[in-house]
Amino acid sequence: MPEIHPSAIVSERARLAEDVSVGPFSIIDAGVEIGPGSVIGAHAWITGSSKLGKNNTVGYGTIIGADPQDISFKVETGSNVEIGDDNAIREYVTIHRSAAEGGSTSVGHSNFLMTGVHLAHDVQMGSHNVLANNVLVAGHVKMADHVFLGGGSAFHQFLHIGQYAIVQGNAVVSRDVPPYCMAHGRNELAGLNVIGLRRGGFTPEERADIKRAYQLLFRSGGNMAESLAEADQSTWTDAAKQLLHCARHASRKGMMSRSS
Repeated sequence: MPEIHPSAIVSERARLAEDVSVGPFSIIDAGVEIGPGSVIGAHAWITGSSKLGKNNTVGYGTIIGADPQDISFKVETGSNVEIGDDNAIREYVTIHRSAAEGGSTSVGHSNFLMTGVHLAHDVQMGSHNVLANNVLVAGHVKMADHVFLGGGSAFHQFLHIGQYAIVQGNAVVSRDVPPYCMAHGRNELAGLNVIGLRRGGFTPEERADIKRAYQLLFRSGGNMAESLAEADQSTWTDAAKQLLHCARHASRKGMMSRSS
């Protein structure tokens, strides 16, 4: 039977695994599902038919599944938040439900969301990401895997953040962050995430090919269309193809193109 503090309010229509722990003064609303091994801290609120997998920790004062901050949103919209397994969600994190009927704001597995992180409606986050304190992610952002976002960085709606990207604290980002890259300031690239690639197990051949693709896209002096046309004349490893693919299929915001 779940361990629920006497001061917590848990709806009879919420579904909690047998070993879930719910801390003081937390509220778990009807329709919420929480998987085994999960720990919900004090003063948390989980609502909006949110679904949490196994072994998640939810910190003090965190809110999951609240209505999106969208002035056109209608409260009767049927949407939710879906969170995978093994996520550490720390104090005062806010994760809002989708603004679309039948939609989900989604978080994958083994992510670490530090204090004060905000994920707006319809964010799609992958796995093994680290978001430092007070990172702000606007609606409809798509984030791949193994991303690190520095504290206080802010991300405009609808953009993409590629795998193994790293963003400096307090950066202001309104364009896509390419895979494997470091970003800082206001939409500025600062080279490749060399240490992240090495730690991620990429082979020397893959790392060299990623560097070759990066140089072609961002250092050759040509525009993106010319660089991609030149890329078509070469063969690439699958890892480098990911960078080229994201350049070809940027979001409506476009990809960062300047390099310091």
